[in-house]
Amino acid sequence: MTLIQVREAGPPVQVRLGADDARRLASSEVVDVRPGPAAGVWSVRAGRKVGAARVGGVELHIEPKVPIARLLFLIGYARNPKGWREESVPLTEHAGLVPALAAALWRQTNRALRQGLLQGYRSVDETSPVLRGRLRETAQLSRRAGLTSPLEIRHDDYTVDIPENRILVTAVDQMLRVPGIDAGSRRMLRHLAARFAGVTRLRPGEPAPTWHPSRLNERLRIALRLAELVLAGASIEAGRGGVLANAFLLDMWRVYEDFLSIALRAAIESAHGGKVVLQARHHLDGGRRLELRPDILWRDGTGDVGAVADAKYKADAVREDAYQMLAYCVAYRLPRGHLVYPSGEHPPVRHVVSNAGIEIVCHALHLGADPVELLTRIRVLADEIAHSDPAWSVALR
Repeated sequence: MTLIQVREAGPPVQVRLGADDARRLASSEVVDVRPGPAAGVWSVRAGRKVGAARVGGVELHIEPKVPIARLLFLIGYARNPKGWREESVPLTEHAGLVPALAAALWRQTNRALRQGLLQGYRSVDETSPVLRGRLRETAQLSRRAGLTSPLEIRHDDYTVDIPENRILVTAVDQMLRVPGIDAGSRRMLRHLAARFAGVTRLRPGEPAPTWHPSRLNERLRIALRLAELVLAGASIEAGRGGVLANAFLLDMWRVYEDFLSIALRAAIESAHGGKVVLQARHHLDGGRRLELRPDILWRDGTGDVGAVADAKYKADAVREDAYQMLAYCVAYRLPRGHLVYPSGEHPPVRHVVSNAGIEIVCHALHLGADPVELLTRIRVLADEIAHSDPAWSVALR
Protein backbone atom coordinates (compact mmCIF):
# COMPACT_ATOMS: atom_id res chain seq x y z
CA MET A 1 0.00 0.00 0.00
CA THR A 2 1.40 3.40 -1.06
CA LEU A 3 0.68 6.27 1.35
CA ILE A 4 0.21 9.74 -0.17
CA GLN A 5 -0.18 12.77 2.10
CA VAL A 6 -1.16 16.07 0.51
CA ARG A 7 -2.69 19.35 1.61
CA GLU A 8 -5.85 20.95 0.30
CA ALA A 9 -4.99 23.13 -2.73
CA GLY A 10 -1.33 22.79 -1.77
CA PRO A 11 1.75 22.11 -3.88
CA PRO A 12 1.89 18.78 -5.75
CA VAL A 13 3.88 15.86 -4.36
CA GLN A 14 5.96 13.52 -6.50
CA VAL A 15 5.09 9.86 -5.93
CA ARG A 16 6.28 6.64 -7.52
CA LEU A 17 3.21 4.67 -8.59
CA GLY A 18 2.41 1.75 -10.84
CA ALA A 19 0.46 2.55 -13.98
CA ASP A 20 -2.72 0.83 -12.73
CA ASP A 21 -2.72 2.69 -9.40
CA ALA A 22 -2.07 6.01 -11.15
CA ARG A 23 -4.93 5.36 -13.55
CA ARG A 24 -7.36 4.42 -10.76
CA LEU A 25 -6.36 7.45 -8.71
CA ALA A 26 -6.82 9.78 -11.68
CA SER A 27 -10.21 8.19 -12.51
CA SER A 28 -11.43 8.75 -8.94
CA GLU A 29 -11.07 12.54 -9.51
CA VAL A 30 -10.33 12.95 -5.79
CA VAL A 31 -6.94 14.44 -6.67
CA ASP A 32 -5.27 15.66 -9.84
CA VAL A 33 -2.74 13.14 -11.19
CA ARG A 34 -0.25 14.00 -13.93
CA PRO A 35 2.98 12.46 -15.25
CA GLY A 36 5.98 13.49 -13.15
CA PRO A 37 9.57 14.34 -14.03
CA ALA A 38 10.68 10.70 -14.47
CA ALA A 39 9.28 7.38 -15.65
CA GLY A 40 7.02 5.82 -13.01
CA VAL A 41 6.83 9.09 -11.03
CA TRP A 42 3.51 10.95 -10.85
CA SER A 43 2.61 14.43 -9.69
CA VAL A 44 -0.34 14.35 -7.28
CA ARG A 45 -2.13 17.52 -6.23
CA ALA A 46 -5.18 17.94 -4.02
CA GLY A 47 -8.07 20.16 -4.96
CA ARG A 48 -10.86 21.19 -2.62
CA LYS A 49 -11.67 17.80 -1.12
CA VAL A 50 -10.27 16.84 2.28
CA GLY A 51 -10.26 13.57 4.21
CA ALA A 52 -8.96 10.08 3.51
CA ALA A 53 -9.58 7.42 0.89
CA ARG A 54 -8.24 4.09 -0.28
CA VAL A 55 -8.11 3.81 -4.07
CA GLY A 56 -6.64 0.58 -5.38
CA GLY A 57 -3.22 0.20 -3.82
CA VAL A 58 -3.05 3.84 -2.69
CA GLU A 59 -3.99 5.27 0.69
CA LEU A 60 -4.63 8.98 0.30
CA HIS A 61 -4.75 11.54 3.12
CA ILE A 62 -5.74 15.15 2.36
CA GLU A 63 -5.46 17.67 5.18
CA PRO A 64 -7.53 20.90 5.15
CA LYS A 65 -6.02 24.38 5.16
CA VAL A 66 -8.08 25.47 8.16
CA PRO A 67 -7.36 24.00 11.61
CA ILE A 68 -9.16 20.70 12.28
CA ALA A 69 -11.04 22.09 15.28
CA ARG A 70 -12.29 25.00 13.19
CA LEU A 71 -13.39 22.71 10.38
CA LEU A 72 -15.37 20.53 12.78
CA PHE A 73 -17.00 23.68 14.15
CA LEU A 74 -17.96 24.91 10.66
CA ILE A 75 -19.52 21.55 9.82
CA GLY A 76 -21.26 21.13 13.15
CA TYR A 77 -22.66 24.65 13.24
CA ALA A 78 -24.09 24.34 9.74
CA ARG A 79 -25.86 21.10 10.69
CA ASN A 80 -27.04 22.16 14.13
CA PRO A 81 -26.37 25.82 15.10
CA LYS A 82 -27.70 25.44 18.65
CA GLY A 83 -26.18 22.12 19.62
CA TRP A 84 -22.54 22.06 18.62
CA ARG A 85 -20.60 24.82 20.32
CA GLU A 86 -19.69 22.80 23.41
CA GLU A 87 -18.41 19.83 21.41
CA SER A 88 -14.68 19.32 21.80
CA VAL A 89 -12.19 16.77 20.50
CA PRO A 90 -8.73 16.26 22.08
CA LEU A 91 -6.88 17.36 18.95
CA THR A 92 -3.48 17.14 20.62
CA GLU A 93 -3.95 13.37 20.43
CA HIS A 94 -5.66 13.34 17.03
CA ALA A 95 -3.93 15.77 14.72
CA GLY A 96 -5.57 14.74 11.43
CA LEU A 97 -9.14 15.23 10.24
CA VAL A 98 -10.10 11.55 10.02
CA PRO A 99 -8.57 10.55 13.40
CA ALA A 100 -10.23 13.57 15.03
CA LEU A 101 -13.62 12.73 13.55
CA ALA A 102 -13.28 9.05 14.47
CA ALA A 103 -12.44 10.05 18.06
CA ALA A 104 -15.41 12.43 18.19
CA LEU A 105 -17.76 9.76 16.81
CA TRP A 106 -16.83 7.02 19.27
CA ARG A 107 -16.72 9.38 22.25
CA GLN A 108 -20.13 10.86 21.55
CA THR A 109 -21.69 7.51 20.63
CA ASN A 110 -20.25 5.89 23.74
CA ARG A 111 -21.66 8.76 25.82
CA ALA A 112 -25.05 8.41 24.14
CA LEU A 113 -25.21 4.68 24.94
CA ARG A 114 -24.41 4.96 28.66
CA GLN A 115 -28.07 4.29 29.42
CA GLY A 116 -28.28 1.53 26.83
CA LEU A 117 -29.72 1.46 23.34
CA LEU A 118 -32.66 3.74 22.75
CA GLN A 119 -35.87 1.84 22.02
CA GLY A 120 -38.97 3.01 20.25
CA TYR A 121 -42.03 1.87 18.36
CA ARG A 122 -41.77 0.87 14.73
CA SER A 123 -44.67 0.00 12.42
CA VAL A 124 -44.29 -3.46 10.88
CA ASP A 125 -46.30 -4.82 7.93
CA GLU A 126 -46.43 -8.61 7.72
CA THR A 127 -48.48 -11.66 6.87
CA SER A 128 -49.71 -13.58 9.91
CA PRO A 129 -52.09 -16.47 10.68
CA VAL A 130 -53.57 -14.45 13.56
CA LEU A 131 -54.71 -10.87 13.90
CA ARG A 132 -52.21 -8.69 15.69
CA GLY A 133 -52.52 -4.93 15.63
CA ARG A 134 -54.82 -3.97 12.77
CA LEU A 135 -55.84 -5.47 9.44
CA ARG A 136 -54.50 -3.87 6.27
CA GLU A 137 -57.79 -4.08 4.41
CA THR A 138 -56.56 -3.00 0.98
CA ALA A 139 -53.68 -5.49 1.04
CA GLN A 140 -55.98 -8.24 2.34
CA LEU A 141 -58.53 -7.72 -0.44
CA SER A 142 -55.92 -7.50 -3.21
CA ARG A 143 -53.81 -10.47 -2.07
CA ARG A 144 -56.20 -12.71 -0.09
CA ALA A 145 -59.63 -12.02 -1.57
CA GLY A 146 -62.16 -14.47 -0.10
CA LEU A 147 -59.67 -15.97 2.35
CA THR A 148 -59.87 -15.66 6.12
CA SER A 149 -56.22 -16.68 6.61
CA PRO A 150 -53.44 -15.67 6.44
CA LEU A 151 -53.99 -12.03 7.33
CA GLU A 152 -52.19 -8.90 6.10
CA ILE A 153 -51.61 -6.93 9.29
CA ARG A 154 -49.81 -3.90 10.66
CA HIS A 155 -48.63 -3.69 14.23
CA ASP A 156 -46.20 -1.63 16.32
CA ASP A 157 -43.09 -3.26 17.73
CA TYR A 158 -41.14 -1.83 20.65
CA THR A 159 -37.63 -2.37 19.38
CA VAL A 160 -34.05 -1.10 19.18
CA ASP A 161 -34.25 -1.24 15.36
CA ILE A 162 -35.22 2.43 15.03
CA PRO A 163 -33.86 5.19 12.73
CA GLU A 164 -31.55 6.72 15.34
CA ASN A 165 -29.76 3.44 16.06
CA ARG A 166 -29.59 2.49 12.37
CA ILE A 167 -27.83 5.78 11.59
CA LEU A 168 -25.37 5.40 14.47
CA VAL A 169 -24.33 1.81 13.79
CA THR A 170 -23.99 2.36 10.03
CA ALA A 171 -21.74 5.36 10.66
CA VAL A 172 -19.62 3.35 13.11
CA ASP A 173 -19.27 0.53 10.55
CA GLN A 174 -18.45 2.99 7.80
CA MET A 175 -15.82 4.81 9.84
CA LEU A 176 -14.11 1.48 10.55
CA ARG A 177 -13.48 1.15 6.80
CA VAL A 178 -11.89 4.59 6.42
CA PRO A 179 -8.05 4.54 6.36
CA GLY A 180 -5.98 6.58 8.77
CA ILE A 181 -7.80 5.83 12.05
CA ASP A 182 -5.60 5.33 15.10
CA ALA A 183 -5.61 1.96 16.87
CA GLY A 184 -7.40 3.26 19.98
CA SER A 185 -10.32 4.68 18.03
CA ARG A 186 -10.56 1.56 15.87
CA ARG A 187 -10.77 -0.60 19.00
CA MET A 188 -13.50 1.58 20.52
CA LEU A 189 -15.51 1.68 17.28
CA ARG A 190 -15.43 -2.12 17.07
CA HIS A 191 -16.62 -2.34 20.66
CA LEU A 192 -19.48 0.04 19.90
CA ALA A 193 -20.49 -1.83 16.74
CA ALA A 194 -20.96 -4.99 18.81
CA ARG A 195 -23.38 -3.18 21.13
CA PHE A 196 -25.91 -2.60 18.34
CA ALA A 197 -27.21 -6.18 18.29
CA GLY A 198 -30.58 -6.37 16.59
CA VAL A 199 -30.14 -3.09 14.69
CA THR A 200 -30.32 -3.23 10.89
CA ARG A 201 -27.47 -1.56 8.99
CA LEU A 202 -28.31 0.73 6.10
CA ARG A 203 -27.56 -0.73 2.69
CA PRO A 204 -24.88 0.96 0.53
CA GLY A 205 -26.45 3.98 -1.15
CA GLU A 206 -29.57 3.85 1.03
CA PRO A 207 -30.46 7.32 2.34
CA ALA A 208 -30.36 7.82 6.08
CA PRO A 209 -33.83 7.49 7.62
CA THR A 210 -35.54 10.54 9.03
CA TRP A 211 -35.47 11.12 12.77
CA HIS A 212 -37.09 13.91 14.73
CA PRO A 213 -35.59 15.56 17.83
CA SER A 214 -37.50 14.65 20.97
CA ARG A 215 -37.05 14.40 24.70
CA LEU A 216 -36.31 10.68 24.34
CA ASN A 217 -33.45 10.98 21.83
CA GLU A 218 -31.91 14.14 23.30
CA ARG A 219 -28.87 12.21 24.59
CA LEU A 220 -28.14 10.96 21.06
CA ARG A 221 -28.30 14.23 19.15
CA ILE A 222 -24.62 15.21 18.92
CA ALA A 223 -23.69 11.62 18.07
CA LEU A 224 -26.41 11.56 15.41
CA ARG A 225 -25.14 14.79 13.82
CA LEU A 226 -21.64 13.32 13.68
CA ALA A 227 -22.99 10.05 12.27
CA GLU A 228 -24.88 11.88 9.52
CA LEU A 229 -21.69 13.73 8.65
CA VAL A 230 -19.78 10.44 8.40
CA LEU A 231 -22.46 8.92 6.18
CA ALA A 232 -22.50 11.98 3.90
CA GLY A 233 -18.71 12.02 3.57
CA ALA A 234 -18.50 8.27 3.07
CA SER A 235 -20.96 8.26 0.16
CA ILE A 236 -19.07 10.73 -2.02
CA GLU A 237 -19.06 10.12 -5.76
CA ALA A 238 -15.56 9.41 -6.98
CA GLY A 239 -15.59 10.54 -10.59
CA ARG A 240 -15.65 7.82 -13.21
CA GLY A 241 -14.71 5.27 -10.57
CA GLY A 242 -18.12 5.34 -8.86
CA VAL A 243 -18.73 5.65 -5.12
CA LEU A 244 -15.67 5.20 -2.92
CA ALA A 245 -16.37 2.45 -0.38
CA ASN A 246 -13.36 3.13 1.85
CA ALA A 247 -13.35 6.89 2.15
CA PHE A 248 -14.37 9.92 4.11
CA LEU A 249 -14.14 13.04 1.99
CA LEU A 250 -15.57 16.53 2.34
CA ASP A 251 -16.00 19.15 -0.36
CA MET A 252 -14.59 22.25 1.32
CA TRP A 253 -16.53 24.65 -0.88
CA ARG A 254 -19.75 23.01 0.31
CA VAL A 255 -18.66 23.11 3.97
CA TYR A 256 -17.92 26.82 3.63
CA GLU A 257 -21.11 27.61 1.72
CA ASP A 258 -23.30 25.70 4.18
CA PHE A 259 -21.72 27.36 7.22
CA LEU A 260 -21.85 30.89 5.83
CA SER A 261 -25.43 30.52 4.62
CA ILE A 262 -26.74 29.18 7.94
CA ALA A 263 -24.74 31.64 10.07
CA LEU A 264 -25.69 34.68 7.95
CA ARG A 265 -29.34 33.68 7.90
CA ALA A 266 -29.40 33.55 11.70
CA ALA A 267 -27.50 36.84 12.07
CA ILE A 268 -29.55 38.81 9.53
CA GLU A 269 -32.95 37.59 10.69
CA SER A 270 -32.04 38.17 14.35
CA ALA A 271 -30.80 41.74 13.86
CA HIS A 272 -32.88 42.95 10.90
CA GLY A 273 -35.99 40.79 10.77
CA GLY A 274 -37.50 39.68 7.50
CA LYS A 275 -36.62 36.31 6.00
CA VAL A 276 -33.46 34.92 4.42
CA VAL A 277 -34.02 32.46 1.59
CA LEU A 278 -31.18 30.08 0.74
CA GLN A 279 -30.67 29.03 -2.89
CA ALA A 280 -33.64 31.10 -4.06
CA ARG A 281 -34.72 30.43 -7.64
CA HIS A 282 -35.15 33.32 -10.07
CA HIS A 283 -34.64 33.99 -13.79
CA LEU A 284 -32.66 36.66 -15.56
CA ASP A 285 -34.74 36.53 -18.75
CA GLY A 286 -38.43 36.71 -19.53
CA GLY A 287 -38.29 33.32 -21.25
CA ARG A 288 -37.19 31.71 -17.95
CA ARG A 289 -34.24 29.95 -19.56
CA LEU A 290 -31.45 31.69 -17.62
CA GLU A 291 -31.90 30.49 -14.05
CA LEU A 292 -30.31 32.29 -11.09
CA ARG A 293 -29.77 30.72 -7.67
CA PRO A 294 -28.06 33.08 -5.22
CA ASP A 295 -26.81 31.47 -2.02
CA ILE A 296 -28.36 34.10 0.27
CA LEU A 297 -31.36 36.32 -0.50
CA TRP A 298 -32.80 38.60 2.18
CA ARG A 299 -36.37 39.85 2.06
CA ASP A 300 -37.02 42.64 4.55
CA GLY A 301 -40.04 43.01 6.80
CA THR A 302 -42.19 44.26 3.91
CA GLY A 303 -41.29 41.28 1.73
CA ASP A 304 -39.10 43.30 -0.65
CA VAL A 305 -35.70 41.94 -1.65
CA GLY A 306 -33.20 43.88 0.46
CA ALA A 307 -29.89 42.15 -0.25
CA VAL A 308 -28.19 39.32 -2.09
CA ALA A 309 -24.93 37.51 -1.27
CA ASP A 310 -22.90 34.55 -2.49
CA ALA A 311 -20.33 32.40 -0.69
CA LYS A 312 -17.15 31.88 -2.75
CA TYR A 313 -14.59 29.47 -1.30
CA LYS A 314 -11.94 30.05 -3.94
CA ALA A 315 -10.96 33.03 -6.07
CA ASP A 316 -9.95 31.30 -9.29
CA ALA A 317 -12.91 32.73 -11.20
CA VAL A 318 -13.16 36.29 -9.85
CA ARG A 319 -14.47 37.78 -13.09
CA GLU A 320 -17.14 35.11 -13.39
CA ASP A 321 -18.10 35.69 -9.75
CA ALA A 322 -18.51 39.42 -10.40
CA TYR A 323 -20.54 38.83 -13.58
CA GLN A 324 -22.78 36.40 -11.69
CA MET A 325 -23.38 38.91 -8.89
CA LEU A 326 -24.08 41.64 -11.45
CA ALA A 327 -26.78 39.41 -12.94
CA TYR A 328 -28.30 38.93 -9.48
CA CYS A 329 -28.38 42.68 -8.87
CA VAL A 330 -29.97 43.37 -12.25
CA ALA A 331 -32.59 40.65 -11.79
CA TYR A 332 -33.54 41.80 -8.28
CA ARG A 333 -33.08 45.55 -9.01
CA LEU A 334 -30.52 45.99 -6.26
CA PRO A 335 -27.81 48.67 -6.18
CA ARG A 336 -25.35 46.40 -4.38
CA GLY A 337 -24.37 42.72 -4.16
CA HIS A 338 -21.97 40.88 -1.86
CA LEU A 339 -19.36 38.17 -2.47
CA VAL A 340 -17.81 36.58 0.63
CA TYR A 341 -14.42 34.86 0.30
CA PRO A 342 -12.25 33.29 3.02
CA SER A 343 -9.31 35.52 3.96
CA GLY A 344 -6.34 34.83 1.72
CA GLU A 345 -8.45 34.00 -1.31
CA HIS A 346 -9.46 37.53 -2.28
CA PRO A 347 -8.76 40.94 -0.71
CA PRO A 348 -11.72 43.04 0.43
CA VAL A 349 -12.55 45.43 -2.40
CA ARG A 350 -15.47 47.23 -4.05
CA HIS A 351 -16.19 47.20 -7.77
CA VAL A 352 -18.43 49.94 -9.16
CA VAL A 353 -19.94 48.81 -12.47
CA SER A 354 -19.74 51.52 -15.13
CA ASN A 355 -23.02 52.80 -16.58
CA ALA A 356 -25.06 50.59 -14.24
CA GLY A 357 -24.97 52.24 -10.83
CA ILE A 358 -24.31 48.84 -9.25
CA GLU A 359 -21.62 48.09 -6.66
CA ILE A 360 -20.15 44.63 -6.07
CA VAL A 361 -18.62 44.27 -2.62
CA CYS A 362 -16.02 41.55 -1.99
CA HIS A 363 -15.58 40.62 1.68
CA ALA A 364 -12.79 38.62 3.33
CA LEU A 365 -13.81 36.38 6.25
CA HIS A 366 -11.11 34.92 8.52
CA LEU A 367 -12.07 31.27 9.09
CA GLY A 368 -9.17 30.71 11.47
CA ALA A 369 -10.77 32.81 14.21
CA ASP A 370 -12.12 31.01 17.27
CA PRO A 371 -15.87 30.22 17.11
CA VAL A 372 -17.04 33.12 19.27
CA GLU A 373 -14.98 35.64 17.30
CA LEU A 374 -15.97 34.10 13.98
CA LEU A 375 -19.68 34.40 14.78
CA THR A 376 -19.11 37.98 15.90
CA ARG A 377 -17.56 38.74 12.52
CA ILE A 378 -20.52 37.07 10.84
CA ARG A 379 -22.83 39.46 12.69
CA VAL A 380 -20.74 42.43 11.49
CA LEU A 381 -20.97 41.06 7.96
CA ALA A 382 -24.73 40.59 8.32
CA ASP A 383 -25.10 44.25 9.36
CA GLU A 384 -23.21 45.41 6.30
CA ILE A 385 -25.17 43.20 3.93
CA ALA A 386 -28.47 44.47 5.32
CA HIS A 387 -27.18 48.07 5.61
CA SER A 388 -27.46 50.64 2.84
CA ASP A 389 -24.54 52.89 3.79
CA PRO A 390 -21.65 52.27 1.31
CA ALA A 391 -19.15 53.82 3.71
CA TRP A 392 -19.15 50.67 5.87
CA SER A 393 -15.84 48.78 6.02
CA VAL A 394 -15.65 45.52 4.07
CA ALA A 395 -12.53 44.12 5.73
CA LEU A 396 -13.39 41.54 8.39
CA ARG A 397 -9.88 40.95 9.65
